[in-house]
Amino acid sequence: MGHDHGAPTAAGGTLTGGHRKRLVWTICISTAITLIQVIGSLISGSLALLADAAHSLTDAVGVSLALGAVTLAQRAPTPRRTFGFYRVEIFSAVLNALLLLGIFVWVLWSAIRRFSEPVEVKGGLMFAIAVLGLAANLVGLWLLRDAKDQSLNLRGAYLEVLGDALGSVAVIVGGLVILLTGWQTADPIASIVIGVLIVPRAYGLLRDATHVLLEATPQDMDIAEVRRHLLEEPGVVGVHDLHAWTVTSGMPVLTAHVVVADATLRSEDHGHLLTRLQSCLGDHFDLAHSTLQLEPAGHREAVHVLHE
Repeated sequence: MGHDHGAPTAAGGTLTGGHRKRLVWTICISTAITLIQVIGSLISGSLALLADAAHSLTDAVGVSLALGAVTLAQRAPTPRRTFGFYRVEIFSAVLNALLLLGIFVWVLWSAIRRFSEPVEVKGGLMFAIAVLGLAANLVGLWLLRDAKDQSLNLRGAYLEVLGDALGSVAVIVGGLVILLTGWQTADPIASIVIGVLIVPRAYGLLRDATHVLLEATPQDMDIAEVRRHLLEEPGVVGVHDLHAWTVTSGMPVLTAHVVVADATLRSEDHGHLLTRLQSCLGDHFDLAHSTLQLEPAGHREAVHVLHE
């Protein structure tokens, strides 16, 4: 049996771990935006600002969950948890998605109530605070721009800040409409827009996190191609029990039973053969962690007979 315990990342154990400072800054920005928007909502009477504040609060909570997951993921593996706490990052992404969906339900319910019970909104103040929120969100997007494609947690954080930025745009438009025309219904409409912006992002994040939790084949990996590359190695005559899944973002793993011709097993050093096979997986599929069991050609049939 052979294996390669290459680390999933260069720093911090996980891809998210190398961006903890960015997550901390994002939390600080989101918290500041939330406080400003809550105060502005109370003064202006804007539901859209309050919805955006709730979204910003979700950003802060969600990114805090991601940061906590990163911290746990750095803990060393134990005999009872041989992969350590890497999977905590994926559970954090699920909680992030559920928080976003909860915000959507609350915003939609509150906006519908506003249609029947309108509240006078100060459009000028609503507009000014939304512009401030948008500026802060753009800073957050800049902080996470290079990290969003490396981890589900970082992607979740980026998408939340992006959605909040789009929400701020909706509030800006609503504030302008109220300021210029006095049409108060623009406020609950802007709130609904903010809510609708949340749904596709929450769904996508939940879908990808569930994919990992179900131990499905990594989305960027073609398992048929993996099998083909292994079979093309000299001496390999079969591959079975081939499984690939993701432990956490950026950490795909693979196991397989590789059937090798008897002549190859007699003539070639096993370690050299494993090195060739794992180099193939690493070069073509970026697999740093693979476990391969070498078997002589008649081994599978023998095991099958023993278990009949």
